[in-house]
Amino acid sequence: MGDLEGLMKVHHHIRAFEQVLASYDGKLPLHRHLVVYFKQNKQMGSSDRRWASRYIYSYFRLGKALAELPALERLAIADFLCNTDLSLITDHIFPTAAEHVAKPIEEKVAFVKKQYPSFEIAAIFPFEAQLSEGIDQQAFLLSLFVQPDLFIRVRETHLPLIKARIEEAGVAVQELSDTTLALPNGTKLEQIVTDARLYQVQDLSSQKTGAYFQPQPYDYWWDCCAASGGKSLLIHSLEPKVKLLASDVRETSLGNLQERFIAAGIKDFQKKTMDLLQNNDQILHHYEFDGILLDAPCSGSGTWGRTPEMLYFFEEYKVANYVKLQKAIAENVVKYLKPGKPLIYMTCSVFKQENEEVVNYLLEKFPLKLERMELIKGYNNKADSMFVARLIKQ
Repeated sequence: MGDLEGLMKVHHHIRAFEQVLASYDGKLPLHRHLVVYFKQNKQMGSSDRRWASRYIYSYFRLGKALAELPALERLAIADFLCNTDLSLITDHIFPTAAEHVAKPIEEKVAFVKKQYPSFEIAAIFPFEAQLSEGIDQQAFLLSLFVQPDLFIRVRETHLPLIKARIEEAGVAVQELSDTTLALPNGTKLEQIVTDARLYQVQDLSSQKTGAYFQPQPYDYWWDCCAASGGKSLLIHSLEPKVKLLASDVRETSLGNLQERFIAAGIKDFQKKTMDLLQNNDQILHHYEFDGILLDAPCSGSGTWGRTPEMLYFFEEYKVANYVKLQKAIAENVVKYLKPGKPLIYMTCSVFKQENEEVVNYLLEKFPLKLERMELIKGYNNKADSMFVARLIKQ
């Protein structure tokens, strides 16, 4: 590539990044914004879309660190930290990074610190004081430079077949358990395993929460903030004879849930649209449950490796709003739980206000006993981090 041609290509990459950045205000999830943006800018070829996506995701992984620098310089640093190959923009703006790009992330961070003494890795996620107990802050921060893997849950009997198909397609796949496979993020799995009934896409940490459920045959469980039904599908895989009520405030989510249930062959379930901030006695007056799954609305801070735009746009005051929601929802569902039965409280947050502190509030306010709780450290496994607690009604 000649010097002029190379320079033109660099400026083409720069223009594509700057236009995407200027178009984004943080209101939509970044992946959804990019879908809309690329539809509106059909002149962008597949290579342009791929590079623009890489650049914007890398840029937001830097959070508010080095905020004093121009956007392009921040991008060059961020893209260097997030990738093991050198982009045109990094090579153009931060050429001394070239010989370090394939090194371990710890060495790359140290190199950036040497070049930019004001660089503080803690500025990427400036909420250290809010972290749940036991989180290794350095390991957690470094994990934010890496896109988490794609995890699927499969039946034990189907796993060898599905794994073989994925390997035949030339995709790297790890077998993490009898029912869990890990693949590179962005794998077009639906093109490899065309029968969607054979697997469920579900993060590794989300799958691990199932160890807290312990459903029994013919139990009646309520997944009260069901969204599109990931936890309901998980509990059914643990005990196919369980009966389920799934509810959510959003009717569209329950529509998605129903499609997934039908595809999975689940027939013994009910679904109800409910606002759990309201009194639902008219709907639930005769219901008593053998277990309640409360996968509470939260900041999602344990998933920001997948949604790095939140590192830049999240406003700390929102944590208190989520805590109010979590407490109010718990207050409105506990009364429908039978004595001696479990409330499973879950978040995909790493903030103690949404985790241990909500559990402590529930223990003080209601006749509940804590059996065990855990912050599932997904950051060690290229996965999300989740909190789960099993509370027994006295």
